Amino acid sequence: MASHFSGVLQLTDLDDFITPSQECVKPVKVEKKQGKSVAKIQIEDDGSYVQVSQDGGKQKLEKAKITLNDCLACSGCITSAESVLITQQSHEELFKVLRNNKVEKLAEQKIVVVSVSPQSRASLAAQYDLSSSEAGRRLTAFFKGLGVHHVFDTGFSRTFSLLESQREFVERFQRKEQDSKSLPMLTSACPGWICYAEKTHGDYILPYISHTRSPQQMMGSLVKDYFARQQGLSPQQIYHVAVMPCFDKKLEASRSDFYMGEAETREVDCVITSGEVQRMLEEENMSLNDLEPAAPDTLFSSVCGEDFVRHSGSGSGGYLHHVFTYAAKQLFGEEVKELTYKTLKNKDFQEVRLEKDGVVVLCFASTYGFRNIQNLVQKLKRGKSPYHFVEVMACPSGCLNGGGQVKPSAGQNPKELLQKVEELYKAEHSQLPEDDAGVAELYQSWLHSVGEERAKELLHTQYHTVEKMTNGLTMKW
Repeated sequence: MASHFSGVLQLTDLDDFITPSQECVKPVKVEKKQGKSVAKIQIEDDGSYVQVSQDGGKQKLEKAKITLNDCLACSGCITSAESVLITQQSHEELFKVLRNNKVEKLAEQKIVVVSVSPQSRASLAAQYDLSSSEAGRRLTAFFKGLGVHHVFDTGFSRTFSLLESQREFVERFQRKEQDSKSLPMLTSACPGWICYAEKTHGDYILPYISHTRSPQQMMGSLVKDYFARQQGLSPQQIYHVAVMPCFDKKLEASRSDFYMGEAETREVDCVITSGEVQRMLEEENMSLNDLEPAAPDTLFSSVCGEDFVRHSGSGSGGYLHHVFTYAAKQLFGEEVKELTYKTLKNKDFQEVRLEKDGVVVLCFASTYGFRNIQNLVQKLKRGKSPYHFVEVMACPSGCLNGGGQVKPSAGQNPKELLQKVEELYKAEHSQLPEDDAGVAELYQSWLHSVGEERAKELLHTQYHTVEKMTNGLTMKW
C-alpha cells in the first residue's frame, strides 16, 4: 500500500505509513543494567523473545508496545500504530458509528458531528462542477441524510486560530530583545511539518513554533467543550469527525495533547479526507449534483446568508496575510490594504516586507514543500533567518493540494485541477477574523466563563522533543 501522507514525511527517513505485513524494527524492550555482560536474544518457536546470558540463563522479554503517539519515531516502529490508525480513522468507521446509532438504545447513541474544511469543500466542488458554497450545502444534505446530526465549517474555528496567532505574534515580537528564540514565529497548523520538526529537529526548532491550535483542533475544543455543555451532553456522547484535505490530520487528531483524560475521549474522534468523502458518495450511489442543498448549521459556520465565507490570503488559511496586516497596524500604525508578494527560489517560497523610513520592520515568508522547509530549518540552525514570521506547509502549493484531496480523473491534468480548486476557493466572499460576530460572542460567553488558564488550554497546545528507546538506550530527536 502506497503512502498517502505528505511529502515532508515521505522524503525523509520518517515515512509514516508502513504496511502491516512489515515487522517492527524494535520488537522487544531490552533493559540494560550496568555491569552486566552482553547477552544474546533468541526467538522461540511461539514467536516470543528470550534473552540468553553467557551462563546459559534465560529471561523472557517483554514485547515493545507501539502506540499511535510513537508514530514517526523511526522508519519501522510505527507498523502496528499505522494499521490501527488507518482502521480507526476512516470513512468505514464513520459508517459503523452511524449504523450502530440505528440499532442502539437512545441513551447509548452518539451525537455525530462532522466539521468540513474549506479546502475539502473546494476540492469536492471541483469534482462535481459546483461552487464551493453549493458543494458545502449539498455536503450538509448528504451527511444529514446518513444520520449525522450537525455539520459545521472549520472556517469558523480557523477564525479563532487566526486571532490567536495574531496576538501571539505581537507578544513574541515585543519580547524579541529578551528572548532570542521568540522569532521567527513558525505556523503550527500543518501536522506533517509539526511531526517532522518534533522527530527530526526537536529543541532546535520547537521554540519557534506557534502554540496556537490548528483549525481542526480549535473545532475539537468547540465541539467537545462548548457545544457539549450547551447541549447537556458529556464529551464522550459526541462522535466528532473532521473532513480534511490531508492524511497527516489523522496523526494530529491522535496526539495525546488532544485527548480529554477526564472524559476519556479525543477532541476529534475521526478524520476523513476529501477523497474518502467522494468514496462515501460512490458507495451510497450518490452524486452531490443529485442532492438538494441544505442550509448550513450556523452555530459553528462562517456564512453570509446561505453562502460560506473565507479568509483572505493563501489557500492554507491565510496566516501570513492576517498576521502581517494585524502586526503592521498594532506595532507600527500602518494600514496595509494589499500585500505584495516577492517570489524567491520558486512559487512555494514567497516573501512580504513592510518598510518604514527606509528600514525593513517586518519580513514574512510562506514556505511550502519539503525542500523549502529544509532550507528554512538550516537557516534557523545557523542563525541566519531574516524572517519574523513564516507560514509553513508540508505540501507543495499548500493545503489546497493536500494528499487527501480528490484525485484527478483519467486524462485530467493535475495542475489544471489544482488551479480550478484554487479558483473555487477564492471565489467565496472574504471576511476579516475581527469581523466575525459569532466568534466575538464566543470569546465573551464561552472563554471568559471558563477562566483564563482553561481558555489558554482550549485554544493553545504545546509541542515536544520526541524521545525513543533503541536497544535499551533513550535517544533524543
